[in-house]
Amino acid sequence: MGILELFITASIPVLKTLLITALGSYLALESVDILGEDARKHLNTVVFYVFNPALVSTNLAKTITSESMLKLWFMPINILITFIIGSLLGWILVVITRAPPHLRGLVVGCCAAGNLGNILLIMIPAICKEKGGPFGAPDVCHKFGMAYVSLSMAIGAIYLWSYVYNIVRLSSRRITIESGGKDISRESSTSDLGSCTEPLLSSTKEYSICEVPKEYSITEDHEEQHSVPCARTVTKSEVAIADKIKQKLAQLFKKINLKAIFAPSTTGAIVGFTVGLIPEIRKLLIGEVAPLRVIQDSASLLGDGAIPALTLIVGGNLLRGLHGSGISKSLIFGIVVVRYIALPLTGVLVIRGAHQIGLVHSDPLYQFILLLQYAVPPAMNIGVITQLFGTGESECSVIMLWTYSLASVSLTVWSTFFMWLVS
Repeated sequence: MGILELFITASIPVLKTLLITALGSYLALESVDILGEDARKHLNTVVFYVFNPALVSTNLAKTITSESMLKLWFMPINILITFIIGSLLGWILVVITRAPPHLRGLVVGCCAAGNLGNILLIMIPAICKEKGGPFGAPDVCHKFGMAYVSLSMAIGAIYLWSYVYNIVRLSSRRITIESGGKDISRESSTSDLGSCTEPLLSSTKEYSICEVPKEYSITEDHEEQHSVPCARTVTKSEVAIADKIKQKLAQLFKKINLKAIFAPSTTGAIVGFTVGLIPEIRKLLIGEVAPLRVIQDSASLLGDGAIPALTLIVGGNLLRGLHGSGISKSLIFGIVVVRYIALPLTGVLVIRGAHQIGLVHSDPLYQFILLLQYAVPPAMNIGVITQLFGTGESECSVIMLWTYSLASVSLTVWSTFFMWLVS
């Protein structure tokens, strides 16, 4: 295909997205109030807990096999690379622009985490439906493309909620401490308590394992003591070290938001992998003669509602940026440069290099999606994270407004180039 045909193919899905996004923005207007704040919240909940998991699980179940897994192993690494490079560029941007302390976590998060699910869920089906597209027959393109996107969404959710979540959390915690307020982070209070009340222990006196003094026992949450044979003796310093290790581990598990990491889309991915990789379960659910195919068909029907619902929500959420507080233009410009220029160029080098040394197989659609992971706008869930910690909410809305408005141009240009590159 020529450049003009590729440009038209790339622009069609973006135009479709813009039309539905505009409809979402219109429905969210106060004068219309069909998709108001409460309505968006409820619809987003349905998408998050029902539509997305159904879409991810059904697409993975239909296409994932032990053979295909060998081809997809590079995708988690590729997404990790986007987060690492984006974080480094975001940190450089923070230093150059001297971003306010309360926005540093937000800036780094926007540069690191891309929209690895929703945008691709909209673009790939639209590209596959175009006649004469560079990725072969529309049904085959759609089948494998949605599997790649579903895996991208699940992995992106894990990285987002385990990495960006903690970046914003630490940034908000630092602001609380610097402000000298009373809410000096619940996490720090727990760790400080252990260090302030720890008695000085002598390393000379010995205690047996089953005779540890009461004052050195491990927190109230671990009061259950189990009788064990007194095989050897330990010093007070060893008891103190063991206590500290267990306290640190307990604090770590409290800080890690496992519920967020194992989001419904991630759970859906686990279900999809289980169905696809276990032949006995696959025969029961997948195929025209499968006895339990009605379960797969019902889940697939639910998943079909994810794409239009997500697009309407994005359009409604963008309106918040019009009412957001002021934010430095240099920060917005820097984030746009990182996400739409620096990262895509880096992605070309990474993917082409990986292909040359045999890490990425020759499937053009697979390479195209790997490249797109470097060119998408910031993840919409960053706005949810800022709401959790109450820092940079309005500024995040402004950033999303500008980045998603410019994404129509950026994604069209980069999609055209990527399709030409892999074809």
